[in-house]
Parts: sequence; C-alpha cells; structure tokens
Amino acid sequence: MDYEKTRHRLLTSTRPMNDFRVVGADGPWLHLADGGHVFDGSSGLLCVNVGQNSRSVITRIRGQFERYSFGGAAVVQPRIQMELMDRLCRAVGRPDDSVALATCGTLGVEVVIGLARNITRVRDHKRRGDILTSNLSYHGNSALTLGLAGNHARRPRPDDALGLGPSFAAPYPPTHEHGDGNCDASCADEIAKAIDDRGNENLAAVLIEPVNGTTGGAYVPPDGYLRRVADICRERSVLVIHDEVLTGLWRTGLPLASQHWEGCEPDIVILSKGLGAGYTPVGAILVSPEIAPHIRHEDADPLPAMGTMAAHPLMAAACLGVLDDLEAIDHEALRLRGHLLREGLHGLLASPKVRDVRGLGFLYGVEVTAGSLWPLMRAAEERGVFLYPFTGAGEPRTEGLVVAPPLTSTNEDVAFLLATLREATASLT
Repeated sequence: MDYEKTRHRLLTSTRPMNDFRVVGADGPWLHLADGGHVFDGSSGLLCVNVGQNSRSVITRIRGQFERYSFGGAAVVQPRIQMELMDRLCRAVGRPDDSVALATCGTLGVEVVIGLARNITRVRDHKRRGDILTSNLSYHGNSALTLGLAGNHARRPRPDDALGLGPSFAAPYPPTHEHGDGNCDASCADEIAKAIDDRGNENLAAVLIEPVNGTTGGAYVPPDGYLRRVADICRERSVLVIHDEVLTGLWRTGLPLASQHWEGCEPDIVILSKGLGAGYTPVGAILVSPEIAPHIRHEDADPLPAMGTMAAHPLMAAACLGVLDDLEAIDHEALRLRGHLLREGLHGLLASPKVRDVRGLGFLYGVEVTAGSLWPLMRAAEERGVFLYPFTGAGEPRTEGLVVAPPLTSTNEDVAFLLATLREATASLT
C-alpha cells in the first residue's frame, strides 16, 4: 500500500505536520521506524494514563479472552463487569454508586442525559429534561453533545445545532468578562440565572467540567465555585453532572478533579479516557445512591440504549488492568512529580512567547502568543516530544498546547519533557 496516495481516503483528523511512523511503544515513549523515539507529552489524546505496553492490561485481557470474548450483560452473568464496577467506585471514593458502562465518553454523556431526565421526571415530576452547559465546554462528538456544548471549533452550524447551545458563561477569561476583576465563586450566579430564566421545572441537570479540558486549555475554577454550583442546583432540584471524561482517575492529581474542593460532590460522574487509558474505548457513568433508585422506578422510562458493545467483557478486563496500574502508583511520588511539572512549566513564563500556564496535577495548558502554536509544536517534535494543541477561546482566539504526560512517567521523563520545552520555546525567540 502506498501510504501517501491512500492517506486521504481515511476520514480522520489531520494536522499541519507530518505523522509519526511508529513501530513500537513502551510506557510514555513511541519508537519510530528510523530508530528514533518520541516522548508522549500529552498522553496520546489525553487518555494514555498508564503508558503503553502495560503487562497488567495484557494479562487481564488474555485471561478474559481465554474464557469468552463476548457476552451480552442481559444474557451472560456480568461478573467481570460487576468486578469493574466495584473496583472503580472504590477507587474514586464513591463506593455505593450504581454504574452504567458505555463504549466511549460521548455515548457516556448521551446515556447520562437519558438517566438524568428519567431521575428528575420520577423524583420531581419535571415537564422537560433540558441540560445546561457552559460557553467553554466540550462534552463529546455526537450531534446532540456538539449542539449542547460551547466548543467553538466543533459546534455545528446554527441551522444544524438542533436548537441547542450553551446557557451560561464559564468562570474563566476570556469567555466571562465582567469588568470587576478576576472570576470568583459568585460567577456561579450565572447558572442560577440560567436556571431561573428557563424554569427549573424544565431542567434535568447542569453538565459541567470541574476542570476545563482542551477547549480553553486546562482552566481551573475559582475556589468555592463548584460548591456554589452544587448549592444552586440542589436548591432548585436540578442535578449536577460532572464530566470527568478527561480529568478523572488522577489526571489532576486526585481520583476525581472535583475532590480538590470540598462540598461539590456531583450527583453523577462520567469517566472515560483515563479508565480505558488508550487500551479500550469505554464510558462509565457513576450515579449516587440517593438518586439511583429512581432509574428503575415503575414510572421511569426504560434505560437508555447503551450499545451492542457496551459492558463488553474484554473492555472490562482491560479497564481492570488499568486500575491495577493506577492503584500501584506511589501517589505521594505522583503528587511531588506533578509539583515538579508545574514548577518547570511556570518557568516557561520567562519567554515572551508564553502568555499563561494553568492546570493541576498532570494536566496543564501552556498558552502562547498568536502564531506561535505550530512553530512551538514543531520545535518540540524535532527535539523528541509530542504535544497536543488546545482549541482556544475568546476573540481573537487564544492558542496553546496541552502538557499531560502519562501518570507512569518517571522523574527523568518529566525532566526531559521540561528541558525539551525550554529549548523549543527558546528557539522561537
């Protein structure tokens, strides 16, 4: 096959740079056909949390494959899926939650919307089941989720958006200009106003990323903001859903990003990227025990369709292997390594090309001056580090890259990543 002649027939994302010809991978490193290697500074597409070529994952998949490779959970006893449910809930500190398994983060969000509508109609006798999102959000790649969210680069044309759109300003510049200083917890009042304008009898839930992902570039909410969101929603009988597709499972340094703040526990959590860790597509929806009984109430609609491959036994096996690796990490060492990463990235602010550095744990956005993004990414790749661009926000659009190495990276790996970024940034100036 002539790669260059047939590449255009594969309808997938492209970028204004050459692809890597990868012949192998180990941990955070990609091995190239020319004998070189590249450090994966963004965990692939923000998902390869435990690196590649994991022995734990391979062993789990092989063990399940030798038993049976497919069994619908409604027909075959879902024992491995139940093992995953129990392990996952305990790992993130929600041991009594109910769990739905889907095939990806996007479908996880769609399933969540169906569950939230069911719950609020049974519990509160709601007339409608609308979902509110922010103007700096991304919740998946279906027609519904793209219509709901505020990712400017991926939103459908107005006539194709199903009449949907974001409903409140996220508490970050440059999408929430209010003329009186920085955003703070009071910015959550935008959500109160959106609920009251729509009428809480028409609303099922507020869907929010507790820490911003790749739309704006790892913005962190003001202290007290998420708690205020939870209070506003519960006062109005509106569910709080945290989209932790990207941030869940220690990406920000804790099992869930929301755990950086007290009093903001959501009713429902969506996990995906860090659970599959690049080994399997997966979406996991965790529903609190206070509201889960409404899902199977006699007045509830049937459970949302989760797909033929949902709760697949090989998927569950792979996820258990990922949890094996995540729980084997020295989490105090991980915290210190995240601190080293943070300090090193903040050192880039000395460059006139770097406008801001923000984030938590192993998730950072490095915002650069206009026109610097692709030259910086190219300079980093020439020196052996892959990084992922974030979409940007505001007008004119911000631009930058996401730094989010695998959680299994060593101190030496992080030192290489930082040294490479310093060199790449310096080469632009």
